[in-house]
Amino acid sequence: MAQALNIDRWNLECEFNNMDHRTDLNGIDRLIVRRGQPFTISLYLHSGQYQPGFSSLDFVAETGPQPSEIYGTRASFGLSDHIDTSCWSATITSPPGDMVALSVCSAPDAPIGRYTLTLGQSGRIEFILLFNPWCPGDTVYMDNEQSLAEYVLSQDGIIFRGSYKHPIPTPWNFGQFESGILDVCLRILDMNPKCLKNPGKDCSGRRNPIYVSRVLSAMVNCNDDKGVVLGKWTDGYEGGVSPMFWKGSVEILRNWDSQACQPVRYGQCWVFAAVACTISRALGIPCRVITNYLSAHDTNNNLVIERYINENGELVQTREMIWNYHCWVESWMTRHDLKTGFNGWQASDPTPQEKSEGVYCCGPIPVRAIKEGELTLKYDAPFVFAEVNADVITTMKKTDGNTSKVTTTTLVGQKISTKSVGSDAREDITHLYKYPEGSDEERVAFEKANHQNKLLQQQQNQGLHLTIKVSSDMRKGCDFDVFAVVTNNTQSEKKCRLVFGSCAMSYSGFLGENCGFKDLLNVELSPGAERRVPLRLNYSKYGSALTEDNLIRLAALLLDYSTREHVLAVRNIVLENPEIKVKILGEPKENRKLAAEITLQNPLPEPLEDCCFSVEGANLTGGRVLSERLGSPVGPGQDAKVKIYFTPTHSGLRKLVVDFDSNKLCHVKGYRNVIIGK
Repeated sequence: MAQALNIDRWNLECEFNNMDHRTDLNGIDRLIVRRGQPFTISLYLHSGQYQPGFSSLDFVAETGPQPSEIYGTRASFGLSDHIDTSCWSATITSPPGDMVALSVCSAPDAPIGRYTLTLGQSGRIEFILLFNPWCPGDTVYMDNEQSLAEYVLSQDGIIFRGSYKHPIPTPWNFGQFESGILDVCLRILDMNPKCLKNPGKDCSGRRNPIYVSRVLSAMVNCNDDKGVVLGKWTDGYEGGVSPMFWKGSVEILRNWDSQACQPVRYGQCWVFAAVACTISRALGIPCRVITNYLSAHDTNNNLVIERYINENGELVQTREMIWNYHCWVESWMTRHDLKTGFNGWQASDPTPQEKSEGVYCCGPIPVRAIKEGELTLKYDAPFVFAEVNADVITTMKKTDGNTSKVTTTTLVGQKISTKSVGSDAREDITHLYKYPEGSDEERVAFEKANHQNKLLQQQQNQGLHLTIKVSSDMRKGCDFDVFAVVTNNTQSEKKCRLVFGSCAMSYSGFLGENCGFKDLLNVELSPGAERRVPLRLNYSKYGSALTEDNLIRLAALLLDYSTREHVLAVRNIVLENPEIKVKILGEPKENRKLAAEITLQNPLPEPLEDCCFSVEGANLTGGRVLSERLGSPVGPGQDAKVKIYFTPTHSGLRKLVVDFDSNKLCHVKGYRNVIIGK
């Protein structure tokens, strides 16, 4: 007859297990393991010895407030001869004796979260179980070590902003392994409305990364729930801070947690995406941040953006916009709920734009489904398809109430970008979302998507061609020229009116003050002629109008007097901030104090006041933001310079994220990669 083991005490071997499961950066003071992979517990017996075939031990693994075998949140099992990685199992790996090496393995489809494991009658241990992208049986399995190092283990990254002509890399500290962040991520899951309504069913759903990523898409914004971030795109940021303020997710998540789940104020798309990426990586789902330039926001699901301008070429604000860029996330997983061919990267968008099933969330939808025009697949395929493929129809609203169609060449979905694996370079992934313009495959995808507008649109060989050219020296603080270039491709003389204007703009399309305007009533061109019309942009005018995005919208509107046709050219330009230079003083070693010398030259023709540098870095600054304020103003052309001290806690490649803020230069970002030795 089998004899139950009489356990006196145990050792969870947290250091060994956490390192083996690649969770040691969370700390080694508690057991954090990944599903479908064995972990070891050392048992010390009160009396007797373990005898193969005669000793027994029963186990019960439970998660959530209402553990149930029906929901899969409770599992009962006993000792077996070998570990079975397809289900909950346990075996003894040591020879007979009073110390027993117990190996336990969770099911690769077990719900993630906090667990208790009962050992017979006398033992009860606690641990955290995460998704396991290293396990072939897990639906988030990814068979590439370099990609896993980037998309799960890397605590910092690059988010691309700026414009599609000039992508600007912005550093971000994801910090998913910083102290307490995993607990915050699990609390976010517990605070979601589905969990509050039916915690047993919700915890059961946590076996499925599709369900979890959809919950995160809703919970990162606070529009329907006790979510993390409150979005704001217009006016000031009273009662909070500008979205530009944030350098990473750690401070945001800690603020939400410490403020009784009140939303952190404020965020915009890259903040929502970055926080979602941090949480996904913390839970073990491979994740990356995506930037789509000239991203369409289609409110009525007709895959068409209807834009209106006035007779000066100025945009009339509507809900349907083309964002200068928009960020979302992709998560890697198998889609057993769909037909074959749609595994891999899935797009989710935590920025609250349109409701999905009554909630402000979006995705996950296979990126492959967007490329193939498969808009009936789950979830929210038409909205994401429109973001990268919508048609643009521009109409002029005249002062007399009449309207007329305007010819424009605006194309949405340009330079879809993410950080490259293992480097800070930009990887262009547009080809994953769409076939080349005009290809047969693109036509088939549009037919599947029933996108008739795109198929019917003919690229007219315009008699008059209009483009906007810019100079290379468009730095903030400088005066510079931009050019409307008109070409007459007809065989006859043309007489035209050219309106060329500019205004400040936010990245999401909201328009600000005028930055320069020109109206030429008599532009004459002989057959084949080209005319370049300059527009001078002076810092004295645009400086006070700029938003924190440093964006200016240029619009040139041409009227052909002979045909009464209008041609519109639009271009968004981003003004470069000065470079932040970071010099590390001393040899970078683990647990040794280091200094960073940080310098920024004032590019403006006026003094900078209230200057402050701040830095943050995963395993560099202890999960805190370190700041140093300058005591005096910095004159034109002068250097703002400080030293900031910090102590690295882990070896390896680390990114020190730097932010500079003053009365005239707000939230200039920089970074320095630092290799920390043992």
